[in-house]
Amino acid sequence: MTDFTQSTNVKSAVRKLAEPIADISAFNAMIQSVILNNPFGCVSYMSSGASHPPVEKTREVYTAKIVYQDEDAKIVGRAADTYNSIAGFNAGIAAIIANTANTTAHSGTPAHNSDGDGYSATLKCHDPNGELFYVNFSRQQVTISSYEDDGIRTRIETWADSVPALN
Repeated sequence: MTDFTQSTNVKSAVRKLAEPIADISAFNAMIQSVILNNPFGCVSYMSSGASHPPVEKTREVYTAKIVYQDEDAKIVGRAADTYNSIAGFNAGIAAIIANTANTTAHSGTPAHNSDGDGYSATLKCHDPNGELFYVNFSRQQVTISSYEDDGIRTRIETWADSVPALN
């Protein structure tokens, strides 16, 4: 039998944030800014006959946390629902809070626990050197993956240093 031979040196890097990103609006503004302003210097490309933008969102997940409290503000229940869009996230929170049958079942009043919410978005980027790499943003960290050229990490680090929420 023959052995596998390494053909690339794919890397990943993580930046843990000192504080979680404040809220879904700040998170969305940052993601949209990266897509629209392309601070990583990525370029458009063709793949399987389709044109792709320099930066594109490939995945997004938003988790809403709800707590149910009794008359003494004691937590008597919890819920977490996951959505694939911000619109779904916002509509889902409103639906959960308005669901009287669920409120009765929990024996408490629902409240959105926004500090417990989770957000995640993955961006696919095409570097001028031809590499495709990914940048995943969550409330707690930013991860760069599937890159070989250290210049990619350096550009993203430089950009992240200029974004207060990412320090």
